[in-house]
Amino acid sequence: MNYYKVALLVAGIALFATSCKKEQDFDPNAPDVLVTNRDTLINPSDDFFSHANGGWFKKNPIPDSERSNGIFRTIGDTINSQIKQICEKSAAENADKGTNKQKIGDFYASGMDTLTIDKQGINPLKNELAKIDAVKDIPTLLNTIAYLHTIGASPAFGFYVGQDDKISTKYALFFYQGGLGMGNRDYYFNTDKETVAIRTEYVKHLEAISKLMGSDVTSAKKNAEVIMKLETELASNSRKLEALRDPIKNYNKMSLAQFNGTTPNIAWDKLLSTMNVKKADTVIVGQPEFYKALDKTIKSYSINDWKTYLKWDLVNSYSSYLGKDFEKQNFYFYSTVMSGVKEQKPRWKRVVEQTDSSLGELIGQVYVEEYLPKGTKEKLLEIGNNIRDVYAERIKKLDWMSSETKKKALSKLSKIVMKVGYPDKWKDMSSVSISRDTYCANVMAVNKWSYNDMAAKFGKPVDRTEWGMYPQTYNAYYSPSNNEICVPACNIIVPGFEGRMPDDAILYGIIGGSTFGHEITHGFDDQGSQYDENGNLNNWWTAEDLKKFTAKTKAIVNQYSKYEALPGKFVNGDATQGENIADLGGVVMGYEAFKKTNQFKENQKIAGLSPNQRFFLAYGYAWMVNIKPESLAQQLMTDVHAPAKYRINGPLSNIEEFYKTFNIKEGSKMFIPAKDRIVIW
Repeated sequence: MNYYKVALLVAGIALFATSCKKEQDFDPNAPDVLVTNRDTLINPSDDFFSHANGGWFKKNPIPDSERSNGIFRTIGDTINSQIKQICEKSAAENADKGTNKQKIGDFYASGMDTLTIDKQGINPLKNELAKIDAVKDIPTLLNTIAYLHTIGASPAFGFYVGQDDKISTKYALFFYQGGLGMGNRDYYFNTDKETVAIRTEYVKHLEAISKLMGSDVTSAKKNAEVIMKLETELASNSRKLEALRDPIKNYNKMSLAQFNGTTPNIAWDKLLSTMNVKKADTVIVGQPEFYKALDKTIKSYSINDWKTYLKWDLVNSYSSYLGKDFEKQNFYFYSTVMSGVKEQKPRWKRVVEQTDSSLGELIGQVYVEEYLPKGTKEKLLEIGNNIRDVYAERIKKLDWMSSETKKKALSKLSKIVMKVGYPDKWKDMSSVSISRDTYCANVMAVNKWSYNDMAAKFGKPVDRTEWGMYPQTYNAYYSPSNNEICVPACNIIVPGFEGRMPDDAILYGIIGGSTFGHEITHGFDDQGSQYDENGNLNNWWTAEDLKKFTAKTKAIVNQYSKYEALPGKFVNGDATQGENIADLGGVVMGYEAFKKTNQFKENQKIAGLSPNQRFFLAYGYAWMVNIKPESLAQQLMTDVHAPAKYRINGPLSNIEEFYKTFNIKEGSKMFIPAKDRIVIW
């Protein structure tokens, strides 16, 4: 999946006036962004990422309110402005109760009503805090933990309902490690000075939140110590990021009785009943050692200690929707300390993003109707199918794979479902009640609906038509259990190409390479390759072919592990290998599809650039992201995606045509000897 996904371009669709210039308004003398974005003082053979994008970075420093700056923030700002129009228009219409526009408008209005929010302070959580205060023993403690999961908090552990990895036609109950305020277990143990400083600030943050909740200085300090100690214990029994990538080792199916047997202090059947899951018989436990340790932790900490932790987890989950003191403290630690962001985004932007996050299913319906051109699905499918065709050609020509495995790979490829544009049916959110009274209550109402929507799937047939993203979401994903890719058509604007259709080099460098090619390759990366054409965790490889494939994935791990993103901090080649494989496969497939276009065949130059130059510069444009050092450090520790720089330089270093296009010679920083260049798909 791409967490930073470029705009989806649609060939042959008329651009509409509400989002960009009309075709006839285009200035033919407008500068070409592939030319103006470059920093020509940087040799492309040393650092293509900075060569392709450095000129733009110099002119556009990272705002104090952002973690990064680049193509995604630029496009995101356009989407936010459009969603803001939807929100403000809905808020002004005084729509009938229960309609989509009423819910959107009232949700947004409640978030913008800072006077009421500040006046209410922590009161919106008083009922939930009272439930925690009423805990008196282990049974009521566990019941309260279960309840908090149903309202959007996530204390002690993680839980979700999803497709069984080995029986993709059925939903299963998944339990996984969790309960950490800092998210990743390494924050609790790494000894570099930056992480140590974050831990120190985290304890101060815990104290600050405790004081805002009403504790005196002494009690706040004690509460912080208890929370930190408890979370560190949970972290000590949590697996590292890279260890979570193995679908086999993280698939431990057992009966509910067996699960209960491994945790004698936790009766999971009773918890699941409180969590609105009925008739459970089996569960899939991602990390059994975590739950054995949690069972001991339940008894080794006092009820009062657990209550302190649960209150923290609840308030931490909702701080952004409470009074300004809670919101500012939450922003200070999670954005300033952990990500280097110095100031908050404007209030309207924060509320727009939350409205979209909570009611995106409703906003999407308005967005498709008022902002998205007709014909989007068809054109996206056209490009996606072109990529699939060249993928099949590449698989047939592979010199390292046997005909037996090729046959199965081609079958899986042919059965990949492409969900593009927007869903054919929308989820029913009619039961969600939204008002202008309390922002926090609105967020909680949607969280409850989302949880119950998930829990209600258990025991029902799998709905393979369901979307995991909104049409206005800049992202894309591959689902191994459904053997499908999803590419939302949230916006057709490409910065610098307003009012005109980009040339094929742009289309196939961005849509073809970093979108369709990338997502399809996830079906054949280190994880996706373990699922068969029907979405089941099932080995379809011959032993010899699997051995060769594993050697190639290890090579890509080794390549990326050598990239020093910050002084002394390297890319985690193991954790990022799936995305790195997808990036390499994506750009290769994008290029192969581009070679079939007239622009490539006729060697058409545009803005003085050859077709090959434009294609590779377009791929560089797809990942034009400049990030703050603090955010980069956080990404290296917590994200399965390599930094943008290496999403460009990494795959291109393995492509022969790139070497020829930019005259990459031995001795250049991006040079890899031909025998060591990685070709997988």
